Amino acid sequence: MSKTAQAADQSQDGPGGAEPAETEAPGEAAAETTPAPAPVAAEDQLIREGDVAGDYLERLLDLLDYDGDIDLDVEAGRAIVSIDGGEDLEKLVGQGATVLEALQELTRLTVQQSTGNRSRLMLDIAGWRQARREELTDLGRRTAEEVRDSGDPARMRPMTPFERKVVHDAVATVKGVYSESEGEEPRRQVVIFRNV
Repeated sequence: MSKTAQAADQSQDGPGGAEPAETEAPGEAAAETTPAPAPVAAEDQLIREGDVAGDYLERLLDLLDYDGDIDLDVEAGRAIVSIDGGEDLEKLVGQGATVLEALQELTRLTVQQSTGNRSRLMLDIAGWRQARREELTDLGRRTAEEVRDSGDPARMRPMTPFERKVVHDAVATVKGVYSESEGEEPRRQVVIFRNV
């Protein structure tokens, strides 16, 4: 008797036999012999992303001979990696955070290559993003209040996706106004309007 026929006989034997065939989805063939891997919990995946990113960034700091402490965290469904403490870290931010944005993209690609999943990881260096978040939150709130009071829409200067999200979140805290992003990268802008 072939192995397939033996397996079919055992599945009809009841409790002592193999897994019953009804565990398969309707219409699904029993061609696969290995069970599918268990899905990785979302938080575990984000922690793994942070670990891969931390290792990559640590190697980068070593190559550059820069000092810095790497901190890994998970916030709002996103891995957050921060590098603080070194004297040369401002060079890794660059003018207008262009170097920081490029490093974040390279780090995301490294994570994607390692995990097979697209990453939304956020990289902060020398506290630049946190300081910028506070500055943009204040600017977004003040501009939204001006639009609410005057009725005139306000178009802000072009911003990165990170900066636009911070402004949109700040505008959302002010009643009577809303915001939209307009334009194409890298000239995409936030526009704030008064509700009609």
